[in-house]
Amino acid sequence: MDDLIEIRWHGRGGQGAKTASLLLADAAFNTGKYIQGFPEYGPERMGAPITAYNRISNKPITIHSNIYEPDYVVVVDDTLLESVDVTSGLKENGGIVINTTKDADYIKSKLGNYTGKIYTIDARKISIDALGKYFPNTPMLAAIVKISGIMTDEELLQDMQSSFKHKFAKKPEVIEGNMKALEIALQEVKQIN
Repeated sequence: MDDLIEIRWHGRGGQGAKTASLLLADAAFNTGKYIQGFPEYGPERMGAPITAYNRISNKPITIHSNIYEPDYVVVVDDTLLESVDVTSGLKENGGIVINTTKDADYIKSKLGNYTGKIYTIDARKISIDALGKYFPNTPMLAAIVKISGIMTDEELLQDMQSSFKHKFAKKPEVIEGNMKALEIALQEVKQIN
């Protein structure tokens, strides 16, 4: 891992992008890294575009601002490709991971002049298969860990097992599905270019 990895998340209110960014921060912290995880949103309403951020480093982080030149971008809702410049400031040596079933030509046409790595995952199918409902944040969390190398797959799964036991203490029946969603997503995220 580089000394500092910066990630920007794009999603819609209610899809769990903020929650996923905070879960990533917790998981990275538990592997001994320095972290920041924070959201940014305008009018707080279901379905409105939101942005969340992560900074993860092996050294103390002294920056305290939004992220303008991320190493990675996570797009939780592919309809945002129509209205948000998701590649703004994105470093060419990083990558973008998009929750989509759209073909490569469509995706590339929406990303403008971006020439870096593009990854896709069908978080809808994974979450419905694993959880019975559409919660894209769990598969997207696994996807960004896989493509960024922030931690190993095993470290993520081990940490999330503990995290889910705490988070879902009153709903233990959802732990297995969330773990399954993580495991599937780690295998199904793929590079398209």
